[in-house]
Amino acid sequence: MKICVVGAGAIGGLLAARMAQAGERVTVVDVGPHLEAIRADGLRVTLADGEKVTARPLLATDDPARAGPQDLVILALKAHVIGQVAERLAALNGPDTMILPLQNGLPWWYFQRHGGEFEGHRIATLDPDGRIAAAIDPGRIIGCVVYPAAEVVAPGVIRHVEGNRFPVGELDGRTTPRVQAVADLFNRTGFKSFVLDDIRGEIWLKLWGNLSFNTISALTHATLEDICRYPLTRRLAADLMGEAQAIANKLGITFRVPLEKRIEGAEKVGPHKTSTLQDVEAGRALELDALLGAVIELGALVGVPTPHIDAVYACAKLLNETIVRGGVGVRAVKA
Repeated sequence: MKICVVGAGAIGGLLAARMAQAGERVTVVDVGPHLEAIRADGLRVTLADGEKVTARPLLATDDPARAGPQDLVILALKAHVIGQVAERLAALNGPDTMILPLQNGLPWWYFQRHGGEFEGHRIATLDPDGRIAAAIDPGRIIGCVVYPAAEVVAPGVIRHVEGNRFPVGELDGRTTPRVQAVADLFNRTGFKSFVLDDIRGEIWLKLWGNLSFNTISALTHATLEDICRYPLTRRLAADLMGEAQAIANKLGITFRVPLEKRIEGAEKVGPHKTSTLQDVEAGRALELDALLGAVIELGALVGVPTPHIDAVYACAKLLNETIVRGGVGVRAVKA
């Protein structure tokens, strides 16, 4: 399969390396020192079991037009970056090109091919001017939920922390040959995938943890196990998750895992820094609107108040302003 990974960071780089290693025709699109390191030395990945993988993509470029039409475009960018590049992705499209977004949180396409009361509704928090929806045909999109944890430890160097699941699904819930082909791609390249008939339900299950643990970790510099073991933050996480669950239920979503079990699952991951905390320390803009802002917007849409989410969102947005305006990372250091 001809694959282009747009954004070869922690998850995108992990996928690109394993897929290239397995013999798929992989191109990566990235920028800056990370791109230069990939060009010079390939993608270097330490897997969760300690195995070291070095893979060289067919092409590493900052220009999607150089890659040409693809079978599959893996869109592994932060949610707030997609609008900046959406129009340039057209160069990757052939007649049957699939686009696989891998963002945390609610996706801009949530109500596209939805079939419910809010069919076609645009989530303004994620796509304020409609630019993304206009540039990316929803008929090309395959939904996906990312469960692995990974981090970029140096330009071109990625550490896989844990996890290997990438469930996928058509936006309208059908099981089609193309979505099965994507699941098969993951399975033959070292990951675990399966086709879901309700990809949105799985998105909410993952978001349930991201909107609570990621944000609390960013504000406190605590790891997953620390958040879950400290009574006050464990209670806060549960309050945030409870508000999100009420919104999801109004949209017809049923959670297949009890709230407390979801918290226990996060605790078992151990002393892992969430991707949002990694961004805080590295001085990168935070992915807050997909995790929190869009949830608040949907709460208003269905009439569910979100006082805990509102408060955490306000604090995290101010932290983001500090990072972006100052051009600084915020890291805990020993006194």
